[in-house]
Amino acid sequence: MPSEETAARRGPLNDVRVLEMGQLLAGPFCGQLLADFGAEVIKCEQPGVGDPLRVWGQEKPYGKSLWWPIVARNKKSLTLNLRTEEGQEIVRELIRSTDILIENFRPGTMERWNLGYEDLKKINPRLIMVRVTGFGQTGPYSRRAGYGAIGEAMGGLRYVVGDPSTPPSRMGISIGDELAAVYACMGALMALHARERTGQGQVVDSAIYEAVLAMMESTVSEYHVAGYVRERTGATLPNVSPSNVFETRDGKLLLIAANQDTVFRRLASAMGRPDLAEDPRYATHSARGTHMTELDALINDWTRTLDLKPLEETLHENGVPCGLIYSAAEMLDDPHFKAREAIVELPHRDFGSIKMQNVAPRLSDTPGEIRHAGPELGEHTDDILLKDLGLSPDRLDRLRAEGVI
Repeated sequence: MPSEETAARRGPLNDVRVLEMGQLLAGPFCGQLLADFGAEVIKCEQPGVGDPLRVWGQEKPYGKSLWWPIVARNKKSLTLNLRTEEGQEIVRELIRSTDILIENFRPGTMERWNLGYEDLKKINPRLIMVRVTGFGQTGPYSRRAGYGAIGEAMGGLRYVVGDPSTPPSRMGISIGDELAAVYACMGALMALHARERTGQGQVVDSAIYEAVLAMMESTVSEYHVAGYVRERTGATLPNVSPSNVFETRDGKLLLIAANQDTVFRRLASAMGRPDLAEDPRYATHSARGTHMTELDALINDWTRTLDLKPLEETLHENGVPCGLIYSAAEMLDDPHFKAREAIVELPHRDFGSIKMQNVAPRLSDTPGEIRHAGPELGEHTDDILLKDLGLSPDRLDRLRAEGVI
């Protein structure tokens, strides 16, 4: 029979236990995804210090991170010094009942602590070990320190992001770390599925640069076959038109994507210029791509005659895809976000309440949910060690005095 705690966790992974030993973003975001869908995620943190994400972020009301409540949501916090023999022994005890171990230390770190996969699978052959690093577990760069930004550059993303008149840009979020985490999560779930057939765990090796590379569409093939290097193009996609940001009379910006022939005919009709769809310069996808600059200028001249709301209404009525470029302010005020509960509000010990993005994707029968924001450092240490491992209160007092927990 499942425990009360397990029964209280809903979602398709509510019978899965995860031990998260990473820090910052790539490993912890993988843990967040699993926790969102019901897995019990025990986050292991350095006593007295915790994950650096507890203090990261540009805005820190009351000195508290606004990033931490999201990436650590639904998790338990266990403080444990992994550099001590007793700390390592506690990990080995936890591994006996763990399905997935997540770590994002530099390759070789876990082995130095006698916690490598070869050691741990002797304790639990069903263990799945998820290893997230900059360059992977093998190869000449594997031992290098690697952050998300480096993986974004090496994987090809930085080269194509930004305006051609400026150096390569970053995305504004830690997309490299997050992509590696998504692939790590996907790998963990595939390994869980394989374990149903084999009864054996395995290692999931998720490298940041490879996760980025996997998203790079046909850029490698374009160079290999045609000698073509895709360059930075700013807001436009080469030879795809119209698909750009256009100005309105009231000084707003609207993205309009009408590059398919049928959609462009609808846009031309909305503009009161059905002749544009018959003009040889704009009648086909290829022709519009060739004449992108002049066509975008024509559309921009039209959009600047209308305020944003009437322009949106006209385009929607004519079946032309368009959308605002949202910041958080627009997201919080948007009726579609509200109707789908894409953003939820949770109680928080420091902020009173905090709004954050909801779980994605949506499952019709076994949906995920956000049960609580990120925990306090060591909030669940005593429960885990006393109830799960059966350690005595006296031993906990000693371990705490010695800095093990």
